[in-house]
Amino acid sequence: MSVKYVLFVSTNTAVIGPKHRKTGFFFPEIAHPFHELDKAGIAVEFASLQGGKPPEDGFDENDSTQTDFLKSVAYRRLSRSRKFSEVDVLDYDAVFFPGGLGPMGDIVTDPGVKRAVLRAWDAGKIVAAVCHGPCAFLDVKLEDGSPLVKGKNLTSFSTAEEENYAKEDVPFDLETALRQEGANHTSVAPWQPNLVVDGRLITGQNPASGGLVGQAIVKALLKS
Repeated sequence: MSVKYVLFVSTNTAVIGPKHRKTGFFFPEIAHPFHELDKAGIAVEFASLQGGKPPEDGFDENDSTQTDFLKSVAYRRLSRSRKFSEVDVLDYDAVFFPGGLGPMGDIVTDPGVKRAVLRAWDAGKIVAAVCHGPCAFLDVKLEDGSPLVKGKNLTSFSTAEEENYAKEDVPFDLETALRQEGANHTSVAPWQPNLVVDGRLITGQNPASGGLVGQAIVKALLKS
Protein backbone atom coordinates (compact mmCIF):
# COMPACT_ATOMS: atom_id res chain seq x y z
CA MET A 1 0.00 0.00 0.00
CA SER A 2 1.37 3.40 -0.93
CA VAL A 3 1.79 6.04 1.75
CA LYS A 4 -1.11 8.45 2.16
CA TYR A 5 -0.50 12.16 2.73
CA VAL A 6 -2.60 14.67 4.66
CA LEU A 7 -2.10 18.43 4.65
CA PHE A 8 -2.85 20.29 7.89
CA VAL A 9 -3.58 24.00 7.25
CA SER A 10 -3.09 26.31 10.23
CA THR A 11 -4.07 29.87 10.95
CA ASN A 12 -1.50 32.62 11.46
CA THR A 13 -3.86 34.86 13.45
CA ALA A 14 -2.32 35.58 16.87
CA VAL A 15 -4.93 38.01 18.24
CA ILE A 16 -8.61 38.42 17.47
CA GLY A 17 -11.52 40.66 18.35
CA PRO A 18 -11.98 44.09 19.91
CA LYS A 19 -10.25 43.03 23.13
CA HIS A 20 -7.24 41.64 21.22
CA ARG A 21 -7.66 38.16 22.64
CA LYS A 22 -4.61 35.97 22.15
CA THR A 23 -5.28 33.02 19.88
CA GLY A 24 -3.86 30.77 17.17
CA PHE A 25 -4.54 27.14 16.38
CA PHE A 26 -5.91 25.17 19.34
CA PHE A 27 -3.15 22.79 20.33
CA PRO A 28 -5.11 19.54 20.82
CA GLU A 29 -6.83 20.07 17.48
CA ILE A 30 -3.53 19.41 15.76
CA ALA A 31 -1.92 17.10 18.33
CA HIS A 32 -4.81 14.64 18.59
CA PRO A 33 -5.57 14.21 14.87
CA PHE A 34 -1.84 13.98 14.16
CA HIS A 35 -1.50 11.21 16.75
CA GLU A 36 -4.19 9.14 15.03
CA LEU A 37 -2.72 9.62 11.56
CA ASP A 38 0.85 9.02 12.66
CA LYS A 39 0.14 5.73 14.40
CA ALA A 40 -1.65 4.58 11.24
CA GLY A 41 1.42 5.33 9.14
CA ILE A 42 -0.13 8.28 7.33
CA ALA A 43 2.22 11.17 6.55
CA VAL A 44 1.33 14.70 7.62
CA GLU A 45 2.66 17.95 6.22
CA PHE A 46 1.95 21.40 7.63
CA ALA A 47 1.08 24.66 5.94
CA SER A 48 -0.18 28.00 7.18
CA LEU A 49 -1.35 31.06 5.31
CA GLN A 50 1.88 32.98 5.88
CA GLY A 51 4.21 30.05 6.50
CA GLY A 52 6.58 29.77 9.42
CA LYS A 53 5.59 29.15 13.05
CA PRO A 54 1.85 29.49 13.61
CA PRO A 55 0.63 30.98 16.89
CA GLU A 56 -0.88 28.44 19.28
CA ASP A 57 -3.43 28.34 22.06
CA GLY A 58 -4.88 25.84 24.50
CA PHE A 59 -1.84 23.69 25.30
CA ASP A 60 -2.51 21.31 28.20
CA GLU A 61 0.62 19.95 29.86
CA ASN A 62 -1.46 17.24 31.56
CA ASP A 63 -2.40 15.70 28.21
CA SER A 64 0.33 13.25 27.20
CA THR A 65 -0.71 13.36 23.54
CA GLN A 66 -0.10 17.10 23.51
CA THR A 67 3.20 16.90 25.39
CA ASP A 68 4.41 14.12 23.09
CA PHE A 69 3.54 16.24 20.05
CA LEU A 70 5.33 19.25 21.51
CA LYS A 71 8.53 17.20 21.79
CA SER A 72 8.19 15.62 18.35
CA VAL A 73 9.90 16.21 15.04
CA ALA A 74 6.41 16.85 13.68
CA TYR A 75 6.09 19.92 15.92
CA ARG A 76 9.43 21.14 14.57
CA ARG A 77 8.03 20.76 11.06
CA LEU A 78 4.87 22.63 12.06
CA SER A 79 7.08 25.44 13.35
CA ARG A 80 8.50 25.71 9.83
CA SER A 81 5.16 25.35 8.06
CA ARG A 82 5.00 25.89 4.32
CA LYS A 83 3.26 28.93 2.91
CA PHE A 84 -0.17 27.76 1.83
CA SER A 85 -0.15 29.64 -1.47
CA GLU A 86 2.94 27.63 -2.49
CA VAL A 87 1.24 24.29 -1.80
CA ASP A 88 -0.99 22.33 -4.19
CA VAL A 89 -3.72 20.41 -2.37
CA LEU A 90 -3.74 17.88 -5.20
CA ASP A 91 -0.41 16.59 -3.86
CA TYR A 92 -2.31 15.21 -0.85
CA ASP A 93 -5.03 12.66 -0.22
CA ALA A 94 -6.80 14.83 2.34
CA VAL A 95 -6.76 18.40 3.59
CA PHE A 96 -7.56 19.25 7.21
CA PHE A 97 -8.33 22.59 8.90
CA PRO A 98 -7.83 22.60 12.70
CA GLY A 99 -9.65 25.16 14.78
CA GLY A 100 -8.93 27.63 17.49
CA LEU A 101 -10.26 31.16 17.17
CA GLY A 102 -7.45 32.02 14.74
CA PRO A 103 -9.14 30.69 11.58
CA MET A 104 -11.98 33.15 12.16
CA GLY A 105 -9.44 35.92 11.59
CA ASP A 106 -7.75 34.75 8.37
CA ILE A 107 -8.75 31.37 6.93
CA VAL A 108 -12.42 32.35 6.88
CA THR A 109 -11.90 35.12 4.31
CA ASP A 110 -8.82 33.95 2.42
CA PRO A 111 -9.65 33.50 -1.29
CA GLY A 112 -6.77 31.05 -1.73
CA VAL A 113 -8.30 28.81 0.91
CA LYS A 114 -11.65 28.86 -0.88
CA ARG A 115 -10.04 27.95 -4.19
CA ALA A 116 -8.02 25.17 -2.57
CA VAL A 117 -11.03 23.66 -0.78
CA LEU A 118 -12.96 23.58 -4.05
CA ARG A 119 -9.95 22.18 -5.92
CA ALA A 120 -9.57 19.39 -3.37
CA TRP A 121 -13.29 18.63 -3.35
CA ASP A 122 -13.60 18.53 -7.13
CA ALA A 123 -10.60 16.20 -7.28
CA GLY A 124 -12.27 13.68 -4.99
CA LYS A 125 -10.07 14.40 -1.98
CA ILE A 126 -11.13 14.10 1.65
CA VAL A 127 -11.86 17.50 3.19
CA ALA A 128 -11.91 17.73 6.98
CA ALA A 129 -12.06 20.29 9.77
CA VAL A 130 -12.71 20.60 13.50
CA CYS A 131 -14.16 23.27 15.81
CA HIS A 132 -13.78 26.67 14.06
CA GLY A 133 -11.92 25.01 11.17
CA PRO A 134 -15.12 24.54 9.09
CA CYS A 135 -15.11 28.30 8.53
CA ALA A 136 -12.79 27.36 5.64
CA PHE A 137 -15.85 25.96 3.84
CA LEU A 138 -17.89 29.17 3.93
CA ASP A 139 -18.30 30.96 0.59
CA VAL A 140 -16.94 27.96 -1.33
CA LYS A 141 -19.17 27.66 -4.39
CA LEU A 142 -19.56 24.59 -6.57
CA GLU A 143 -19.62 24.82 -10.37
CA ASP A 144 -23.40 25.31 -10.36
CA GLY A 145 -23.04 28.24 -7.95
CA SER A 146 -24.43 26.44 -4.92
CA PRO A 147 -22.53 26.49 -1.61
CA LEU A 148 -20.29 23.51 -0.96
CA VAL A 149 -21.97 22.91 2.39
CA LYS A 150 -25.55 23.10 1.09
CA GLY A 151 -27.36 19.91 2.04
CA LYS A 152 -24.23 18.45 3.66
CA ASN A 153 -24.26 16.92 7.13
CA LEU A 154 -21.62 18.57 9.27
CA THR A 155 -20.76 20.04 12.64
CA SER A 156 -18.58 22.81 14.04
CA PHE A 157 -18.11 24.76 17.25
CA SER A 158 -21.72 25.35 18.23
CA THR A 159 -23.65 28.49 19.02
CA ALA A 160 -24.13 27.21 22.57
CA GLU A 161 -20.37 26.75 22.97
CA GLU A 162 -19.55 30.14 21.47
CA GLU A 163 -22.00 31.89 23.79
CA ASN A 164 -19.85 31.20 26.83
CA TYR A 165 -16.44 31.16 25.18
CA ALA A 166 -15.74 33.75 22.52
CA LYS A 167 -18.96 35.39 21.38
CA GLU A 168 -17.46 38.86 21.77
CA ASP A 169 -14.19 37.91 20.05
CA VAL A 170 -15.32 36.28 16.80
CA PRO A 171 -16.73 38.30 13.89
CA PHE A 172 -19.83 36.09 13.59
CA ASP A 173 -21.37 32.87 14.84
CA LEU A 174 -20.02 29.94 12.82
CA GLU A 175 -22.93 27.54 13.28
CA THR A 176 -25.38 30.21 12.12
CA ALA A 177 -23.26 31.04 9.05
CA LEU A 178 -23.01 27.37 8.03
CA ARG A 179 -26.77 26.97 8.41
CA GLN A 180 -27.35 30.08 6.31
CA GLU A 181 -25.43 28.41 3.48
CA GLY A 182 -27.72 25.39 3.73
CA ALA A 183 -25.66 23.02 5.85
CA ASN A 184 -27.42 20.40 7.92
CA HIS A 185 -25.57 21.34 11.10
CA THR A 186 -25.87 19.09 14.14
CA SER A 187 -24.22 19.38 17.54
CA VAL A 188 -24.20 17.72 20.94
CA ALA A 189 -23.91 19.21 24.43
CA PRO A 190 -21.10 21.78 24.75
CA TRP A 191 -17.56 20.38 24.92
CA GLN A 192 -18.63 16.78 24.33
CA PRO A 193 -17.02 14.78 21.48
CA ASN A 194 -18.96 14.83 18.22
CA LEU A 195 -18.00 13.58 14.76
CA VAL A 196 -20.03 13.94 11.57
CA VAL A 197 -18.99 12.14 8.39
CA ASP A 198 -20.81 12.86 5.14
CA GLY A 199 -18.95 11.05 2.41
CA ARG A 200 -15.65 12.86 1.89
CA LEU A 201 -16.61 15.68 4.26
CA ILE A 202 -15.40 14.99 7.82
CA THR A 203 -16.06 17.44 10.66
CA GLY A 204 -15.70 17.55 14.44
CA GLN A 205 -17.48 19.88 16.83
CA ASN A 206 -14.86 21.02 19.32
CA PRO A 207 -11.43 20.29 20.85
CA ALA A 208 -12.70 17.01 22.31
CA SER A 209 -13.49 15.84 18.78
CA GLY A 210 -10.03 16.13 17.21
CA GLY A 211 -9.05 12.52 17.81
CA LEU A 212 -12.34 11.33 16.30
CA VAL A 213 -11.69 13.40 13.19
CA GLY A 214 -8.23 11.88 12.92
CA GLN A 215 -9.65 8.38 13.22
CA ALA A 216 -12.26 9.13 10.57
CA ILE A 217 -9.62 10.42 8.16
CA VAL A 218 -7.58 7.26 8.73
CA LYS A 219 -10.61 5.07 8.07
CA ALA A 220 -11.47 6.95 4.88
CA LEU A 221 -7.90 6.90 3.56
CA LEU A 222 -7.28 3.24 4.26
CA LYS A 223 -10.52 2.42 2.47
CA SER A 224 -9.62 4.43 -0.63
